[in-house]
Amino acid sequence: MTVVILQHTPGAGRPPARAIGAALEAAGLDVRVYGTGAGGLPDDLTGVDALVVTDGPEATCSAAGRDEGCAGRGLTLVRGALAAEVPVLGVCRGAQLLAVAAGGGAHPAPDVGAGRGPLGLTPAAASDPLFAGAPEQPQVPQMPSMTHLHGGSVELPPKAVVLAADHHRRTVQAFRIGASAWGLRFPLEADADSDADTDADTVDAEPWQEHVLARFAELVAARAEHTATRAFFTQRAGAWEDRFAYQTPAYEAAVARMELRRGQTALDLGCGTGRAMPALRAQVGSEGSVLGVDVTQAMLTAAARVGRTGAGQLLLADCTRLPLPSGSVHGIFAAGLLDHLPRPRAALREWARVSAADGTLLLFHPAGRAERAARHDRPLSPDDPLAEPNLRPVLDATGWQLAVYDDAAQHFLAHAVRTDIRLRTIATRVSVA
Repeated sequence: MTVVILQHTPGAGRPPARAIGAALEAAGLDVRVYGTGAGGLPDDLTGVDALVVTDGPEATCSAAGRDEGCAGRGLTLVRGALAAEVPVLGVCRGAQLLAVAAGGGAHPAPDVGAGRGPLGLTPAAASDPLFAGAPEQPQVPQMPSMTHLHGGSVELPPKAVVLAADHHRRTVQAFRIGASAWGLRFPLEADADSDADTDADTVDAEPWQEHVLARFAELVAARAEHTATRAFFTQRAGAWEDRFAYQTPAYEAAVARMELRRGQTALDLGCGTGRAMPALRAQVGSEGSVLGVDVTQAMLTAAARVGRTGAGQLLLADCTRLPLPSGSVHGIFAAGLLDHLPRPRAALREWARVSAADGTLLLFHPAGRAERAARHDRPLSPDDPLAEPNLRPVLDATGWQLAVYDDAAQHFLAHAVRTDIRLRTIATRVSVA
């Protein structure tokens, strides 16, 4: 799990974010630090599980981000992280940049000053993923260099949640945007370069700040399973339908093999832009139900834009933790999904849970395994979870029986039916006896 820290070039502002980096590394995260002044920022968020933006150039800009004070590439990365729900922590001026990226603004304040003291947590902090459990009045570290920075004002975007305010000035000091981004307008470590009495190697956060950093690290780790997926597909969602529209006939042919009946319920798991949904609707008819499930909001937005809501409903959800009653689904279509999940066995077990006794599962890809391996210039791996010797026993153990395995040149297809593991176990014991 990789956390990218964006900070101003050392020497021109605050020092490297030692306490932040140390806390994240202690939680087992790989920390990579980029100096915003050096022009060496990552091209995109591929492989990035979280983004931390620390002190840097004055973030004086509007929501349009066109004013000279805004760091363009840093702003682009933060906007991309917000869109893909990659966890973000903005500290000091990094909080200003976060506010701007989310549609707010940051402007210079006429009463520039500095002060120290307690922060007042709002009622919303009690249930916040990072602030819950923190002291009611967390203290800013009592070191001469540790000050609230009041050199600028922040205009929070709509729906931002205020978590803490300065008791004396009543200004917002901490806020959350959505469910994955936090802005802290105060530092989380001492500025060793500005304090001659401070040992640069012993700069630490205060206990309550360690609490916030530890909570952030836990959140990053808990969400890492889907962060990479969201980051990858969010930046590609806009062109996805046009790029792969030619595969629609292959999807239609695959769905036809499920032989669903009118009035039944069908799922398109990891639906992307929902290319299978019209074919599923044709099988279950107007009396049936079709649900397209994906973990990436941008993909569902693209699906709605191309009219997939006319074939069924779209649901933002984890495909391995479906918010559906047990036994409520008759057919599951999953294209290019199972081998990309970190825990395919758990996913298959969950799909069996929501499936009816006669439910059917179709694993599909519009290219065979050999073709895909050649496309990526690699040999077929014996550990491939879709290889029949690997797939069949996993299906057997999770409530499915493989009925058809077809790994052709132009497609991959595995058709399984729902079984009762307990009855099959009893039958096997009787047969052996």
